[in-house]
Amino acid sequence: MEESGMAKVKGHAAGHHDRGLMAIGVVKLVEAVFFLLVGIGVIHFIHRDLGNTALRLAERLKLDLGGRLMIWVLDHLDDVTARRLKQIGIFTFFYAGLRVVEGVGLVMEKVWAEYLTVGATTIFLPWEIYEIAKHADWIRVCLLLGNLTVLAYLVWNLRRSRAAKMMLGR
Repeated sequence: MEESGMAKVKGHAAGHHDRGLMAIGVVKLVEAVFFLLVGIGVIHFIHRDLGNTALRLAERLKLDLGGRLMIWVLDHLDDVTARRLKQIGIFTFFYAGLRVVEGVGLVMEKVWAEYLTVGATTIFLPWEIYEIAKHADWIRVCLLLGNLTVLAYLVWNLRRSRAAKMMLGR
């Protein structure tokens, strides 16, 4: 009886999963893999010549080596120290870990994961809005809209679950 009652609280029949939570969880897990790979890449470049590596990559991609973008990249790569790369790597691994916890929790339909994802998403919104205000582009706007959609769905789902629990007298 307890299991079927909890299925009713979640708003679906026993054996059926919340597709929204599943989709968000899978996206979080894909993000985790991406950030894990970025972190590995960052750590790989500690104590390496970033400028030379960027030049070789630009040549392979047949980019204009005298163009504004390449000049800007090369000028700024000189400022990146091994210490800074370590900091970026650590942050990236932490962020990947957060995404794993969110993703696994959401796929398993854990309420704590919904709250964690709401909190983590909300914390990064001011930074996203600042970035858009500084330099708006379609990628930043789409990421913000995607995060707002996830946030709206999770808040709606949490409220729906709470209302269902209250109706069942729990």
